Amino acid sequence: MKKITNQKKQRYLTEHPITDLFSFPIEEYIEVHEYQRDEWIIREGMRPDYLFYVIEGKAKIYVTYQNGKSSLINFINDEEYIGEMELVNEIYYTKGIQTSTKTVCYAIPLHRFRKQLLEDTKFLLELTKFLSIKAGNMAAKYSQSLSFPLENRLADFILQTADGQVYKEKHVTVCDFLGVSYRHLLHVLAQFCEKGFLQKEGKQYHIKERQRLRELAGVLKNG
Repeated sequence: MKKITNQKKQRYLTEHPITDLFSFPIEEYIEVHEYQRDEWIIREGMRPDYLFYVIEGKAKIYVTYQNGKSSLINFINDEEYIGEMELVNEIYYTKGIQTSTKTVCYAIPLHRFRKQLLEDTKFLLELTKFLSIKAGNMAAKYSQSLSFPLENRLADFILQTADGQVYKEKHVTVCDFLGVSYRHLLHVLAQFCEKGFLQKEGKQYHIKERQRLRELAGVLKNG
């Protein structure tokens, strides 16, 4: 992780204004953190020192179960919070947050602003909206797993996790997240390559027809 300062920090604050979300002055104390792909923003089980707000990039949420198995459970995109559950809950088991691409976040130090954040009705209203949308998306994901073919769900997953034009998630992670067999996943990936949507390059795939993947993924949002 690298802290962005000086003119580059000010450029982010100008291009991605966030102060309107709060009723109190906070810009002076906001930090800007930059993470490279596969860096951990938060380690599982460790309470964060910051409330994060993603302004660029994508991340994945992981949890480890009692049997030792680690699973991908959701995604984080730009204009979303990280650490909001730890802010509002004194007792909460923190999930692991790992970047999928280069990711830039605003980081609000909780030791300084926790009390003010929890008393700021303007911020809490925005946070409530965010949490309701997040809950709805989780419910939709479960419904989609029962209602849509793997082709549509895999296209959406590839777009969610790709770093630019490169997709390289581990097959076992994808099978677990989408609830499909290893064999079925390989079959659909092979179909995507045959149709020219993807091109296999070693252990990763290069996205050749992003628009076609978007069309397949768009069925989930319209269904």
